[in-house]
Amino acid sequence: MSGKFLISVGKALAVVVILNLIGSFFYVRFDLTEDQRFTLSKPAIAVAQKFDSPIVVDVLLDGNIPPEFSKLKVETIQLLESYTSKNKNIQFNLVDPLEDETNTQQTISDLQRIGLEPARVTVEENGKVSQELVFPWAMVNYQNQTVKVPLLKNKLGSTMEDRINNSVQQLEYAFADAFTKLSISEKKRVAVIKGNGELDDLHIADYLTTIRDYYNIGAITLDSVATNPQSVLDQLKGFDLALIAKPTEAFTDEEKYVLDQFVVNGGKSIWLIDQVAMELDSIFAGGGNAIALPRELNMKDFFFKFGVRINPVLVNDMYFTQIVLASGDGNDSQYNPVPWYYNPMVFSQNNHPINTNIEAVRYQFANAMEVLENDYDHAVLLRSSPLSKTEGTPKPIGLDILNQPPNRESYTNGNQPLAVLVEGDFVSMFKNRIKPVELENTIEEGPSNKMIVISDGDLIKNQLRNGVPLELGYDKWTNSSYGNKEFLVNCINFLLDDTGLINIRNRRVSIPLLDVEKIATQKSKWQVVNIAIPVLLTLVFGILFGLYRKRKFAV
Repeated sequence: MSGKFLISVGKALAVVVILNLIGSFFYVRFDLTEDQRFTLSKPAIAVAQKFDSPIVVDVLLDGNIPPEFSKLKVETIQLLESYTSKNKNIQFNLVDPLEDETNTQQTISDLQRIGLEPARVTVEENGKVSQELVFPWAMVNYQNQTVKVPLLKNKLGSTMEDRINNSVQQLEYAFADAFTKLSISEKKRVAVIKGNGELDDLHIADYLTTIRDYYNIGAITLDSVATNPQSVLDQLKGFDLALIAKPTEAFTDEEKYVLDQFVVNGGKSIWLIDQVAMELDSIFAGGGNAIALPRELNMKDFFFKFGVRINPVLVNDMYFTQIVLASGDGNDSQYNPVPWYYNPMVFSQNNHPINTNIEAVRYQFANAMEVLENDYDHAVLLRSSPLSKTEGTPKPIGLDILNQPPNRESYTNGNQPLAVLVEGDFVSMFKNRIKPVELENTIEEGPSNKMIVISDGDLIKNQLRNGVPLELGYDKWTNSSYGNKEFLVNCINFLLDDTGLINIRNRRVSIPLLDVEKIATQKSKWQVVNIAIPVLLTLVFGILFGLYRKRKFAV
């Protein structure tokens, strides 16, 4: 009897060994999750399969890290294993950046110098509170190029569960985006339009630096339209997208016709328009008061043709971002953050790949927009909050409004469109009209196209520190970060992305996390369950098995 038993055990072990040997040669994993979170999307697979030589990913989440980051680490490893299964050239390593405890400060400084900012985590254990630094980053290395991948994505006001879920949801996109940057062989071209008082390069430097990973960038000045419009149009047609960032001077009809022919011929465009002239600096320079005035850009009929109207009104929003005011003199100066209702904090409705899972966006003196019914398809990408209202111009605005609490009952005109995507077969606004200038090979009806109109030119403007551009979306006065850059990068990627990679942002996964409060209150109970019960079951099984053997082999 014992011999047969040993033979059965030997057969079982042989089967296990054979299955493991087969498994070592063939990678197979069955995704039984409801949201298929362990299955890569088709665009992500397509990007991963482009590499025919080694690409190495260094994940900086090894070592002693807080529990929540352990979850992020596990999810990152599982995702990279999925990428590796699609392309064996993709390899990854776990790295502990703070392994050398004797040189920790120098290591932290070196990492920050290359743009890897740490996450500061407050850890509470056994009644003691401490703060730890974690570098939730990955470095993707291919040939002589390196792309930084942020693994942790913050969201204003989010709980820890939301924070982890949001980060995990973005992991596939984050790595697919890095692989895309490294695999681009021929970049599309972006024209930065100049000549009508647009923002200077220094104030859009961070955005241009960011999109340079995807696109080639050049400048087109419309001043030459007055003398040689055909040459300007020919140059413009050599670009795939036009970026118009906060023009302050009116466009001539000739310039407008050149831009019209660019978009009707299939050129994409992003318009960041201020229809009201007002700056916070003007209020400070005016002793705390200034007058907001309508700005005439001679573009109303252009946008009207595409079903969009930017009204010369300001949005006053109870979901606001703060500004900082100084009080006192010299060494006694104090800087206090105060609410500023003309700088809305805009939360995404997550209704489009462009705005899915982005941080709140900061507007400054935004204008309300109207979406008109016509033959074009419109998607409102960003709106003001339900607790907002519009105020007409001209209008005096002063810092004294900070001394008057807002009347909540007056905020009845909310949900104003602030960014709109227009799609359809573009038709020239000069169709059946006298043309302001003669151009060659003009058309009045073009192919399917897209444009994005945003009612705030400052959305793309980065701040400066000692003449050096800061990251777009970062406010040095309040030390707050907003999602402006991410939103605008999504805009241009969506308009120019032929692979559909941007749609990875639509994926949503749910990561079940342990309830911290239940862990604390039921700690002893589950320790008993996990330790005592297995021991008890083992003893019971041993006693029953002993009784069985005695009865079976009793003489």
